[in-house]
Amino acid sequence: MMKEKEFKHASIYLLQHQPDTAVVEATASYIPLDQFKEIFNFIGELTSTKKITKLIFDKRKLSVFHQPSMEWYFVEWKEKMFDAGLKTHRKILPQDDVFRQSVRIGRDKINKAYPTKKFQQMDIQYAETIEEAITK
Repeated sequence: MMKEKEFKHASIYLLQHQPDTAVVEATASYIPLDQFKEIFNFIGELTSTKKITKLIFDKRKLSVFHQPSMEWYFVEWKEKMFDAGLKTHRKILPQDDVFRQSVRIGRDKINKAYPTKKFQQMDIQYAETIEEAITK
């Protein structure tokens, strides 16, 4: 992986052998919403300039689940990314049952509230490692 950009709470990488794949690695236990939006808006720019079609979001360092970030990510950001060609998403969650349950509850809430949004058509799966996320 080649580091593309460093943010205060995350790093962005591109895969050398899969140039259409980007990795967002959380580097802090929490990403404030404004920083979260800055990080993913940068991914949006990469999607346009480098034709990113797959995103891996490594959340293993996170310990705080933030529903407003998740809702913005699904409802606004993924809507734009779908149209830009970024349709494959892999997520690596922390080994924390409460965090994982919060993600399930949050996704269920978003799925029910937005049944016709484009994220519903995306290939969104979970993995346990970067290697699994790359090949899955």
